[in-house]
Amino acid sequence: MGYWYATVVGFVWGSIWSTGEVRRIDGLWVFTGLPKWAFGRGGSCVGACYLTADNAGAAVLRHERVHREQWRRYGMALPVLYLLAGRDPLRNRFEIEAGLEDGGYL
Repeated sequence: MGYWYATVVGFVWGSIWSTGEVRRIDGLWVFTGLPKWAFGRGGSCVGACYLTADNAGAAVLRHERVHREQWRRYGMALPVLYLLAGRDPLRNRFEIEAGLEDGGYL
């Protein structure tokens, strides 16, 4: 249920703020053209939605699809678990699992 709730929240947020192309790629809704304050780092995955200004290359989308699967596995516990894992992506187990190179951290 948490995954679906997060997806609805991400979809609404992306629909409100996206001024770019919205695409569905391998089960991931990709919202582009969002203002920088509307997401974290280079982009944020919320449920099955990836929110970004323009950071939507193939490697990043591969990374974000892993985050989508993390949302499916952990539901609404993911934001808390992610915060507990720390802000340093090089030590955050969720970023490591998603691929540091694909995420642009290396």
